[in-house]
Amino acid sequence: MKKRKGLIIGLIIFLVAIIGVAIGAKRLIDQKVANNEKIVATSAAITEIFDKLNVNLAGVPKTQAKLPARYQKVPKIGSPMKPSVEKIASLNPTRVYAVSTLKDQYDQSFKEQGVKVTYLKLDSVADLEATLSSLGKQYYRQRQADYQIGLIKKAVKKAKARVHGRKPRVLILMGLPGANYMILTNRSYLGDLVRIAGGENIYHSDSQIYLSPSNDSLATKNPDVILRLEHALPNVTLPQFKQEFKKNSVWKTMKAVKIGRVYDLQQPDFNASANMNVSQALNKLSNWLYPGK
Repeated sequence: MKKRKGLIIGLIIFLVAIIGVAIGAKRLIDQKVANNEKIVATSAAITEIFDKLNVNLAGVPKTQAKLPARYQKVPKIGSPMKPSVEKIASLNPTRVYAVSTLKDQYDQSFKEQGVKVTYLKLDSVADLEATLSSLGKQYYRQRQADYQIGLIKKAVKKAKARVHGRKPRVLILMGLPGANYMILTNRSYLGDLVRIAGGENIYHSDSQIYLSPSNDSLATKNPDVILRLEHALPNVTLPQFKQEFKKNSVWKTMKAVKIGRVYDLQQPDFNASANMNVSQALNKLSNWLYPGK
């Protein structure tokens, strides 16, 4: 009886060991497959995420933003706003990543070329953390992902510790080459940064990220702080902002303009979508909203 019981226990141990080896082997195979994927990133923000996760890329955007050194010789697939779908298709990628805010703009042309795109939501700091965690698991880079998430959480905690007294009322503008500018609501990434840093966005929306500017609406606002995101082509958008603030009388009545609390947000720290410079961005924004503390 004891001998039979010992054989059963031995058999169970053997089966557990076999299953453990099989699971380990599958993990190694899955990890090798993940490491050999041909990944294309269509934005600077996504490129930076993969750099922090130590993942190689097969294609990166052509952008004025300085890309990580490891991707300098990687094939360029066109601008983030208008990538070359033909170039991307020619690389035979296994994965193509784009920001979700450009889905409507991208979808049709990618479908016509038979290229499948995975859209990453980067509209907030929480979205960035979730994306890091998800990609970290997918590409077996959990340690790198956890480290970056830890840095972000420290920056958030530091920014929140500076908040005191009345929340400054903030207007966020995004420059667009040729189209002047748009207003960014609380639903935008910059709107989320303002919230974390203790500011109150004067334009709220339940669903919209961008709003078209209106002099009648702006005339009713009196922000304490104005943030101007240069966004794409800063050599074009910054002069546009300066000309707009010079010729449009609505700005001259605003408190932020009168006391000189108008700040130009520049890459790489600031962008329309969440990126890996969130710690630096929060530190700057926190000091602008609560100077002297």
